[in-house]
Amino acid sequence: MPSPQSLFSAYASMAGSLMLFRSMANDLIPAPVRSYIGAGIRRFFNSHSTSLFTLIIEDTNGMSPNQIFDAAETYLSTKITSDTARLRITKTPRDKHPTLRLEAGEKLTDSFEGISLLWTFNSHGQDKNLQAPNDITTLSPLKTERHYFELKFDKTHRRKIINSYIPFMLERALALKNEERALKMYTINSSGCFSGKWESVNLEHPATFETVAMEAEAKRKVIEDLERFLKRKEFYKRVGRAWKRGYLLHGPPGTGKSSLVAAMANYLKFDIYDLQLANVHQDSDLRKLLLTTGNRSILVIEDIDCTVELPDRRPGDWSRNPSEIQLTLSGLLNFIDGLWSSCGDERIIIFTTNHKDRLDSALLRPGRMDMHIHMSYCTFHGFKLLATNYLQIHTTHRLFPEIETLLDAAEVTPAEIAEELMKSEDAEVSLQCVVKLLKRKKLEEEENGNGEEEEEGKVRATKRLKVQAKKKVAGMVTRRKFMRR
Repeated sequence: MPSPQSLFSAYASMAGSLMLFRSMANDLIPAPVRSYIGAGIRRFFNSHSTSLFTLIIEDTNGMSPNQIFDAAETYLSTKITSDTARLRITKTPRDKHPTLRLEAGEKLTDSFEGISLLWTFNSHGQDKNLQAPNDITTLSPLKTERHYFELKFDKTHRRKIINSYIPFMLERALALKNEERALKMYTINSSGCFSGKWESVNLEHPATFETVAMEAEAKRKVIEDLERFLKRKEFYKRVGRAWKRGYLLHGPPGTGKSSLVAAMANYLKFDIYDLQLANVHQDSDLRKLLLTTGNRSILVIEDIDCTVELPDRRPGDWSRNPSEIQLTLSGLLNFIDGLWSSCGDERIIIFTTNHKDRLDSALLRPGRMDMHIHMSYCTFHGFKLLATNYLQIHTTHRLFPEIETLLDAAEVTPAEIAEELMKSEDAEVSLQCVVKLLKRKKLEEEENGNGEEEEEGKVRATKRLKVQAKKKVAGMVTRRKFMRR
């Protein structure tokens, strides 16, 4: 076995040789060549030491935000587990719930079709030379923070991750944002001159399909129609139609038309644009409003039969001053079913009216109002739903049979029933109020019916007298003719 002295001498000799070789290489081999050789050696060892591939996803692409980074941040918030040590938590006034995000340096694992994925969130500062605001000849360094994700996976799955996993993440993140975002209700500022701009507030209406007092079958048809509409983007494109749907809600006042609109918005996660036609001065103003409405939205025109007069401006018809005409029927039709209606996707247009018979037939045809929904007087099914919502009665009550009988004999709106149910939290007291309301309505209808019958009797008696008088006159004329002969 060699002694320590001999080993040290050999090491010193080898180290000296290596230093001499390095010095000769630096003198004889140019620097670019040395750098190229070194990079090749590193690549060789790296390719044999690991099979991982890394995607770098930065927060911005120049001046524009990186959509994939935003989607990754949203998507990964649903993958956070109890093993994650550090998180960022934020909440804005518009958010419904606090939002959790990865902190710098934290890692998170995911899987896709059996492929293991490792996410890492990184953040570090970097210096950028920016022009000083008060001295155009001086450049001052500004410290900025760079955020980016690292996504690591086996390099053999690179094509599947880029072509399948990334699109899946983008779609999932979009669905999450639509679920969590605060819905908006837009309206036009009616003060001053027409600006063509929408103003918005958060839509806080609590109505859902579970709380709307309408027949179960009618409710089911509406939900199925909405779901079919959402799934048919490619169908509308293939047949050459704008991706929109029109609904007409008609029925007496107080039957829940506005509540149904809110329920549709909450179900679809669509914003609402409340259009008051009285605030629109010209057809061109209507087009401007259309161009500024967002996708995934519901445009509502309430009480279309009495909101505004819609003269049909025909060529050569100058009987009225054009400045007096706020909006024409042809302009409105072009808005909902013409060339301008194709500006935007996933649009729903809803008209509401208390008098369907007063509307122009051109507004009602399919392609404009595709589905007509009759909001009727309260039925026993609707009453039970209201009783569940207001009084938490989930089974039955001793007054239900009487109320069912009275509902068959009296016409009362869900709004009138709801008003009675709000008078007391005691179920017995509130239901007694409902019974009194229904009895009063029944009595009023019977009195009106008797009055109408009396009036009809008087009319029939008058007609009878007129007929008898005519027959008497005809008989006298006949006798006179006979006597002359």
